[in-house]
Amino acid sequence: MQRREFLSLTLGSLALAVLPASVRAEDFRVSKPTVWTAHTVDEAIKNMYGTNVLIEQGVTLTAPDVASNGGAIPVEFSTTVPAKSIAVFQDANPEAAVCVYSIGDKDVTEYEIKIKMGKSGTITIVVEGKDGKLYAAKKTLDVALGGCEG
Repeated sequence: MQRREFLSLTLGSLALAVLPASVRAEDFRVSKPTVWTAHTVDEAIKNMYGTNVLIEQGVTLTAPDVASNGGAIPVEFSTTVPAKSIAVFQDANPEAAVCVYSIGDKDVTEYEIKIKMGKSGTITIVVEGKDGKLYAAKKTLDVALGGCEG
């Protein structure tokens, strides 16, 4: 086999191995627009999932007790629950919804994000389990004076 032929076969196989098996994503801003205009966490959760009954277990949430920069608050969350989706909500800004992730069978369910909060409040992580139940974790934190300074 000649070198160029070998390289083209190798690179072609590598490209196929890197391609995802399937690409799926739901645009929740289109399919559930009222989630993004809800002013309370309870209203946003109900608009997203049809109920706001939460089971506070199976979800881990880590955030600082006091955020010195409300413009970039580090938030880490994960779940051991077999999940269909994970959503982040907060009650410090005019709209409560932050983001929603669709979860596949082999997807990672550990996240690190930064969110913006204009004042002190509570962050709520909601996991929609494959069993149809909503699992949650909450964390109340203080935002230092100046709010969203960053």
